[in-house]
Amino acid sequence: MHVFVTGATGFVGQAVVQELLKNGHTVSGLARSEASAAALEAKGAEVVRGTIEEIDCLKTAASKADGVIHLAFNHDFTKFDESAKVERAAIFGIVDALEGTNKPFVITSGTMALPKGQLGAEDSVPETNTFFSARTGTEQEALDCSSRGVRVSCIRLSPSTHDNGDKGFIKAITELARTNGQSVYVGDGLNKWPAVHRLDAARLYRLVLENGVAGSRYHAVGESGVPMKDIAEAIGQSLGLPTVSQDFEAASRHFAGFMVHPVSSDNPASSEKTQEQLGWKPSGPTLLEDIKSGVYV
Repeated sequence: MHVFVTGATGFVGQAVVQELLKNGHTVSGLARSEASAAALEAKGAEVVRGTIEEIDCLKTAASKADGVIHLAFNHDFTKFDESAKVERAAIFGIVDALEGTNKPFVITSGTMALPKGQLGAEDSVPETNTFFSARTGTEQEALDCSSRGVRVSCIRLSPSTHDNGDKGFIKAITELARTNGQSVYVGDGLNKWPAVHRLDAARLYRLVLENGVAGSRYHAVGESGVPMKDIAEAIGQSLGLPTVSQDFEAASRHFAGFMVHPVSSDNPASSEKTQEQLGWKPSGPTLLEDIKSGVYV
């Protein structure tokens, strides 16, 4: 199968491209810079020069492919609503190009928008009044496009998709601990995050591309819930810093505003149905093992 991948040179995208190539697929990847293009060529992938804002470019590349995996997203959270609008336009441009072909189109969302304080399953409906709602609305609209003859499915990534090179939430939390001289959790720290190793997530993208059911959601969750206190303690240990509890107000100052909301969220999630339906078995290192091994230091 020839697969077009957006976000092909990103943290998860690099692993997805490698997973596809290793399993006999060919890949064309979106690249906005010379460095990104060179990285793709070095892996043996074809290069599509452009950005997700260039809808005609996306349509052309998608129409030439046997399937599409969409991973590109601007994770500058100060521009989240704007980034969500750009992503929505890109997704529906690709849907237009694939309409009537029944080709697989795998999009990306996250577990963080699921209702808090309960175990989120694949059929759980995202909340509509959270910071992340601007993106999750697109999730449902895109899945409904199976009626247009496109085999759209969605992978919800864990808030911690971890491995060497991760620049996401855990890296940000680690840098704040280093800057402020202490590793912080909010309250009793018993709120939980799901987590998945990057290579396990990459394998899931391939399996969903190959065998995913139109209109279905799948969870890239290797661990259903890691307590934030344990995460903070592992970070503190890796940096040689004390670990402390703070109330929400004090933690807001430590986490520089926005970050306190995900860090204080209770977001356990299950991948039971995903594993049963696709035979996916996460096997990579755990989040705490990666932190303690120095991945984020």
